[in-house]
Amino acid sequence: MKKICVIGTGYVGLASGVCLAEIGHSVICVDNNKEKIDQLKKVICPIYEPGLEKLMAKNKKRLYFTTDIKDAVLKSDIIFIAVHTPTREDGETDLQFVENVSKEIALVIDKYKVIVSKSTMPVKTGQKIKEIISKFCKKGVEFDVVSNPEFLKEGTAIDDFLRPDRIVIGVESKKAEKIMRSIYSPIKAPLIFTSIESAEIIKHSCNAFLATKISFINTIANICEKNNANVEEVALAMGLDKRIGKHFLKAGIGFGGSCFPKDVSAFINVAEKSGYDFDLLREVKKINKQQRYNFIETVKDKILGFKNKKIAVLGLSFKPDTDDMREAPSIDIISSFLDSGAEVRVFDPVAIENAKKIFKDKIYYAKDIYDVANGCDVLIILTEWQEFYKMNLKRIKKLLKKPIIIDGRNIFEPKKMEKLGFKYYSIGR
Repeated sequence: MKKICVIGTGYVGLASGVCLAEIGHSVICVDNNKEKIDQLKKVICPIYEPGLEKLMAKNKKRLYFTTDIKDAVLKSDIIFIAVHTPTREDGETDLQFVENVSKEIALVIDKYKVIVSKSTMPVKTGQKIKEIISKFCKKGVEFDVVSNPEFLKEGTAIDDFLRPDRIVIGVESKKAEKIMRSIYSPIKAPLIFTSIESAEIIKHSCNAFLATKISFINTIANICEKNNANVEEVALAMGLDKRIGKHFLKAGIGFGGSCFPKDVSAFINVAEKSGYDFDLLREVKKINKQQRYNFIETVKDKILGFKNKKIAVLGLSFKPDTDDMREAPSIDIISSFLDSGAEVRVFDPVAIENAKKIFKDKIYYAKDIYDVANGCDVLIILTEWQEFYKMNLKRIKKLLKKPIIIDGRNIFEPKKMEKLGFKYYSIGR
């Protein structure tokens, strides 16, 4: 058992802290948000992540929550930094929270500690953390800085942590490597030890590649639509090629969330600072944004304009099994409908409260799938929640003014929908 401190209780910090407790460590989670910490002490999870609250309750004897960073650092041997690393408009990562926390750690440590960067950070951030701690810590106090990027997907964070494809750890000393091996010894997965700089680039490279794959298949979907082809047939054949693989080849309205858009922009900025113009990623970003506007134009075309139209929207979160609406395609799409004079009704199983913070009283928040469809000119699907697959389509048809469904996530079969009497439009089919 290791004594671990996790600073930051967002998606990454909280999921990591709880899972570290699950594999046997004593974990103190720190956050400066007192209201959030009070909730966590009562085993109330402030984010929607399947299974996380249950795991918190299971491990409450090894899991502690506090706002006192000094006390938490002093009681711990390993400190994970999992604070917010937002991206500025120019693509540069804002490291103010990382820098502030690094200074706070430095002012406290009185013996050897391992400081682990868990948040996604641009290359050379590890060295910046090292410089800050060296500058502000007591003379003679030893420490190691480690980069241990997370690969957690919202909605499957627990499984991703406990059963990962690999664990990437960037270190500078054998002592730090031994400690990190010990932390992750209960998890049966390859441990990839690299330099700190390589570990930082690995994280951005992985997300940038997956984002590229999504934009690629969306471009293929657009070509398929113009040539009477089916993108899902194309993607199936492509995915069976072992060199390509089937994952992230699902056409739709593009990626969103807190990782891909942020990491693509950040990696473009990292490349620029390194003297390289990453044109490929610029195009990935452009294609992703354009995909949303292509979808808006499809809706406009199929319902003959937005003025005085009533539009039903199913799905608000950027993906299913999360309430996260950061960079969600739904925000741009719904905003465009509203700006063009449409009335919008929405339903999402868990993201309604977050939507209210964005749209306030500009839209109608429905209580279920059928309430949202009632009296609308069209039903559009923006998130592929499992319950949407199971909706009673005959009932939906009766509730809509016109039997039009425009599906941004390709959850239904076109022939089946046509047989049911719908005018059904999807992506690349």
